[in-house]
Amino acid sequence: GLTRRVSEGEVFQGAVTRVIPIGAFVEILPGKEGMIHISQLSEARVEKVEDVVNVGDQVTVRVREIDNRGRINLTLRGVPQADAPLPG
Repeated sequence: GLTRRVSEGEVFQGAVTRVIPIGAFVEILPGKEGMIHISQLSEARVEKVEDVVNVGDQVTVRVREIDNRGRINLTLRGVPQADAPLPG
C-alpha cells in the first residue's frame, strides 16, 4: 500500500487518541500517531494535559520533529486552531 511520508513542519488535523501525564497522542493519519509533549500544548505553562486537550478532541498540530526511532513529535504552539473559541 501507499505509505504516506510525514515531514517536519507539516500541519495535520487529527483526533486525540490518548492522554498521559506528560502529553497527548494524536492520530494524524490512519494508523499513525504523534505525541504532543505537555510543554508543546500551549505557550503558557500547562499544569495538566487535560486542561488543554481530552481524548476525542480535534486538534490542528504541526510536526516538530521526527526522531531517529521514527517517533513523531507534535506541537500545538503557534498553530491556529480551526475551531478555537474566540477570546472574550
